[in-house]
Amino acid sequence: MSQESGVLENIKMSKPGDKPKQPEFHLLPKIINGSIAGIVGVSVVFPIDLVKTRLQNQTIGPKGEKQYSSMLDCFKKTYHAEGYFGMYRGSGVNILLITPEKAIKLAANDLFRFYLTRPDGTLPIVNQMLAGGLAGACQIVITTPMELLKIQMQDAGRVAAQAKAEGRKIERLTATALTKRLLAERGILGLYRGVTATAARDVSFSVIYFPLFAILNDMGVKDGQAPPFWWSFLSGCAAGSTAALSVNPMDVVKTRMQTLSKGSGEKQYNSIMDCVT
Repeated sequence: MSQESGVLENIKMSKPGDKPKQPEFHLLPKIINGSIAGIVGVSVVFPIDLVKTRLQNQTIGPKGEKQYSSMLDCFKKTYHAEGYFGMYRGSGVNILLITPEKAIKLAANDLFRFYLTRPDGTLPIVNQMLAGGLAGACQIVITTPMELLKIQMQDAGRVAAQAKAEGRKIERLTATALTKRLLAERGILGLYRGVTATAARDVSFSVIYFPLFAILNDMGVKDGQAPPFWWSFLSGCAAGSTAALSVNPMDVVKTRMQTLSKGSGEKQYNSIMDCVT
């Protein structure tokens, strides 16, 4: 049941003279739901995320040559070179930090939606977008260091394969060793490399995703009953795909700016505009 329909139901059940019962916000269930959703999501789609990172980081050579010709080609080469578990390189960092990241994101969105809802129970689209954007801004505290460490682990195989083809060897760091090195060299700010690009991606994503999901999901409400699981699932897929496609250019910029170990011919970037250019 949507928040609006819940408020109307409370009004209908109220006796004459009674004040309408105000909707309540419970934080703990939101955090638990977000944590479970995050872990399940990472476990299912992580190999695709690894391929995405490697495709985003590869650069086209002077003669148009590419290390990976397609998503399927990247899957095949990664599996052949690193095996099944190589597809989950860096997943430990994600599983560890995805719980607070998703919990903050989903709980913050619900919290902001709760406080931005009008007294009559309605939530204008502008307020929905604002709630989503604020939730995206809250999550970058966890997302930025998580993405920074995850990207290094995911892209290590691509850089190592490129170095091997050139007769070179590179050292592979664990997430723990990399964290210690960054803290020793740059302090806590070393873990927040690319924070501006991360914020631009996550805020934009949440501004699109959360309102779109709420609108699509509410279309499945019948006779005051919550929509069935399959409807919510398809609503999430549609909203997530639309939001991800919309912010993909900024995601490419974020990935390239956060990559520390570059392959041959790949450059470091000074700013978002430098990377875009």
